[in-house]
Amino acid sequence: MITYNVDGVKMPKIKRRDTTAWIKKVAAAHGRKVGEIGYMFVNDEKILEVNREYLGHDYYTDIITFDYDEGDVLNGDIVISLDTVRSNAEQFGKTYDNELHRVIIHGILHLCGINDKGPGEREIMEANENAALAML
Repeated sequence: MITYNVDGVKMPKIKRRDTTAWIKKVAAAHGRKVGEIGYMFVNDEKILEVNREYLGHDYYTDIITFDYDEGDVLNGDIVISLDTVRSNAEQFGKTYDNELHRVIIHGILHLCGINDKGPGEREIMEANENAALAML
């Protein structure tokens, strides 16, 4: 089950049923099933608070993924700052909807075991994001 919630922001205009089906399709392409995934859409101040409290990081970010996977079943909480999604869309010359979907699937790809912090990993993540976006 995938849930979509907000804290301090309006719910983004995503088609929840279509987004959920897309997430399940992407997970299946990585040999995974979807268990319990909770999305929380927040503002920059809230994501900074989460980043400080749970990760000890003192900076803004677009997404934080908490991984509770069990075997091949994806379980986790994904916190997304809509403020940062909007500013990233402007910075990278993308539409807000495209950037939002990229970040939504970025969290799922993390749950699938794809990282983006080490050498060469960012390019692998971007390739997987692009492949997932093509499935949308």
